Amino acid sequence: MADNRQEAEKFTPILSAGFYPVPDSYPKYLSDGLEIKQTKRRIYLLVDSIFVILTVGLTLWFAGLLLWSGMEFAWKSIVVLLLFWAVLAYLLLPRIHQVFTTLYVPDYFMARTKTGDGLLGDPVNLALLGEEEDIHAIMAKAGWVRADEITLRSSWGIVKSSLTGKSYPNAPVSDLFLFGHRHAFAYQQEVDGSAAQRHHVRFWPTPQGWDLPGKQPVDWLAAGTYDKSVGLSTLTFQVTHKIDDDVDAERDYIIKTIRYTDPECKVKVLESFSTAFHDRNGGGDIVRTDGNMPILDLSGAAMRHDKANADEHEAKKAKDADKNHYRPAKLSTKQIMNETLDKTLPPPALGFVGFLTITAAVLTTVVLVLFGAVWLGGDGATLLAEDGIELLILAIAGYAQLVLYILTLKKYAWARIGLLSVAVVAAVSDLWAVTTGNDFHLTHLLPAAISLLVVLALTAPAVREWVSPRERRSGDLIGSVSQ
Repeated sequence: MADNRQEAEKFTPILSAGFYPVPDSYPKYLSDGLEIKQTKRRIYLLVDSIFVILTVGLTLWFAGLLLWSGMEFAWKSIVVLLLFWAVLAYLLLPRIHQVFTTLYVPDYFMARTKTGDGLLGDPVNLALLGEEEDIHAIMAKAGWVRADEITLRSSWGIVKSSLTGKSYPNAPVSDLFLFGHRHAFAYQQEVDGSAAQRHHVRFWPTPQGWDLPGKQPVDWLAAGTYDKSVGLSTLTFQVTHKIDDDVDAERDYIIKTIRYTDPECKVKVLESFSTAFHDRNGGGDIVRTDGNMPILDLSGAAMRHDKANADEHEAKKAKDADKNHYRPAKLSTKQIMNETLDKTLPPPALGFVGFLTITAAVLTTVVLVLFGAVWLGGDGATLLAEDGIELLILAIAGYAQLVLYILTLKKYAWARIGLLSVAVVAAVSDLWAVTTGNDFHLTHLLPAAISLLVVLALTAPAVREWVSPRERRSGDLIGSVSQ
């Protein structure tokens, strides 16, 4: 993090002399190549990756069935084709991207972020010197608002904003990854109260001892873009924000708002940091940049201002870290409610799996109780013992899945693999039944669709990261290996 560097040391020369003396004899090849060991962790990640690839195959199978069922010309064909688009855009393409970006997109720093599926995201267009509280203090002072994390409170805020059309300035932003990590925090500005148009910038701390190319030390990197509208992604066909292609304009806007607020924030430019380029981000939007990297020095910004915003941030950090400290013996109802609303939620995909698992367990329990009541009441003459045994086996299987789900929530990686194995078997069974059935109907796809959604949810990058957080390539299959 930022230290007491002298002003002359903060902006270093681009080139160094290096150390390449003339050899006295013909050189020998010397390498420090790393040997990757097959640890238990590596084996788990390999098994996990196999499930991701299986998911792609199952989704292709289901999409093919959907497309085939919509071939006849009828009103239902429109519904089927819409369902096919949804499966393609939100289920199949993200998994295909996840597989191929892991294989073909390098993971070294190249001034680009990545989406959760591994696609290249927004360009990194700003570097900063300073502490985290300096960023929070100056951004708040300059009129920016911090984006909320995804919690019950923020989820309700999104729903309320969508239904009422009212502004939600602190709405969460989508996840982007750099150095194998999601952004630490983000700031944004709505334009005229419109949720479709906003300035936003995400921040990442740099790894310990990491320098920009050219040996320029920095403490933070940021990616700022301007959302100009909402539309369909040309790469994934999902509904998403469309950004202004001139990412340099947003970069310059961020710098100007900060320097207008605090002229003592110095800035220098690392020219030709990358070649000027035209490209597309993970949403399919065109991005172009001049290749320059401004380095903004925010050191001391928190001290120069009233520190109210920085202190608020520090208080929030202290509150989050207070789990091992003193807590009142009895919390008020309001305190309990606030803690619940502000608690970070598991990924929505994992919540979907939980809803289905709990619902199945409850329904099985109800049927089991009714069966027992009829049997014990003497009215079970028409009920066969085999029926009771079959129902009992289904109940045990359902409760076992519920236990696996609870352990998955508690971040046991093996429990997720177990739950995923059951889901894959169910999906294959349901898809095979639809494929080989003689009387095909659209409603026959429903059980297969639910089974497939469970598999997709459990292999989603967000769920994999929630259960087993690690240094990883965004969208990766196997992940990185700790040395």
